[in-house]
Amino acid sequence: MLIRRPPDIPPSEITPESVYLDRRRFIVAATAVAAGLLGGPLIDQGSTIQGSINRGPDDELTPYDDVTTYNNYYEFGTDKADPSRNATAFRTRPWTVEVAGEVAKPARYDLDDLLRPVNVEERVYRMRCVEAWSMVIPWMGFPLRTLIDRVQPTSRARYIELTTLVDREQMPGQRRDVLPWPYVEGLRMDEARHPLTILATGLYGKPLPNQNGAPLRLVAPWKYGFKGCKAIVRIRFTERQPMTTWNVAAPDEYGFYANVNPEVDHPRWSQARERRIGEFRRRPTLPFNGYADQVASLYAGLDLRRNF
Repeated sequence: MLIRRPPDIPPSEITPESVYLDRRRFIVAATAVAAGLLGGPLIDQGSTIQGSINRGPDDELTPYDDVTTYNNYYEFGTDKADPSRNATAFRTRPWTVEVAGEVAKPARYDLDDLLRPVNVEERVYRMRCVEAWSMVIPWMGFPLRTLIDRVQPTSRARYIELTTLVDREQMPGQRRDVLPWPYVEGLRMDEARHPLTILATGLYGKPLPNQNGAPLRLVAPWKYGFKGCKAIVRIRFTERQPMTTWNVAAPDEYGFYANVNPEVDHPRWSQARERRIGEFRRRPTLPFNGYADQVASLYAGLDLRRNF
């Protein structure tokens, strides 16, 4: 589901979780009645949110409690429940994001200043991960290309590299060498500029919880979940493909692209079927996580078995 607002409407209030969960009520009367986000509301009070449904009829939203208590976030521990336990006191303000590399406007930006001029959009994404479980989450955020346009990449910028905070005091998982820290992810520039690629700042009409990547995380919904770099502190524009954390740690298992592809198995399990949180049955995995119509053209002519 994609919900847009006109660019001239100032931020206002957003639809509450109870309305999201009742899809028919949401479609009929999705008006803004919830708490504000990003220092201001998303939609003027009383305005009607208009959008279109691109989810299947059985694509129910994953309950908020499941979204926020079953997480992969190794900076806070390797167990799925560790992030919700260990990230409670994580400090997300003040927060700065360094923009570097092949751009006309490199700088260290205060996050609130960085967010203030953008047009926030509200979307629902299906996030799937390599463990064969998946979620359907109503993310709050803005297109990454909005930030890209603001900092003006040079003609040499072909990739974008995103880096997570390193803070062993606040992030107990970083005290162990389970991965090479900091956590780094990357996208090709055309992937980064695609309208489905967002920087998320919230979910279910609430500010992004610490365990889900607060205050700023990447969401590219046609890719496996490990691409979703969390607690982003650096965005670098590069001419060469960046070295990404899981690709460095296990290159035979995790490729740079990480596109959801049921025809390419992980070396240790099949990826042809997936299981939604809260369900016992498995369902067929959809190519590009169900977004093939929107993103398959990005990979025309690319061997997706070799470039996994």
